[in-house]
Amino acid sequence: MNEDPIGRAIETQEPAITCSTCVVSHRDSNPLTRIAAWVTDCNLPFLITSIGMIVMLLWAGAFKLTRRGAESIAPLVEHSPLIWWHFRLFGPYIGTDIIGLTEWLAAILFIAGYVRPKAGIFGGLVTTLMFTITSSMLVTTPGTTISIPGIPLMRFMDLLGLLLYKDVIALGASLYLISHFGKAALQFETKR
Repeated sequence: MNEDPIGRAIETQEPAITCSTCVVSHRDSNPLTRIAAWVTDCNLPFLITSIGMIVMLLWAGAFKLTRRGAESIAPLVEHSPLIWWHFRLFGPYIGTDIIGLTEWLAAILFIAGYVRPKAGIFGGLVTTLMFTITSSMLVTTPGTTISIPGIPLMRFMDLLGLLLYKDVIALGASLYLISHFGKAALQFETKR
């Protein structure tokens, strides 16, 4: 048995599927379970989720530092029972700058989490709070759902609703990242 770069034990006899950082040798299992093991052993869920979150936070944060970004989220903030006060206190442009800088801070904390897992935990806590607030806007913002003629008793999300719904998924990703960085922090502490 050898260890991968993260310190997990791996078997290196007759590899069935390999990638640059992991080896899976489950020749007796079916192809689907070998693929699932390879995805797990290569840590793909964490890598894709964390890198995707970092890119999204940096990009969205940069957009919020623009005039158009500030004006585009003003209706969302104004109808939110959780942060309606934010723009009244800071104004829409400084208020949106604070939101954008908070997104950048969370992205930086996730990046730092690769070497200092507790920073990643803190980044996950920041985004959990952010995405809890923005997910609630799905319910509180007018115009997030529409009715379709001929389909009674049912409403559908329009583009604004779908935009906000992605924050429900990002909330789940934030909780996953807290969990992943938390496990890494525990491993780091036990090695000391």
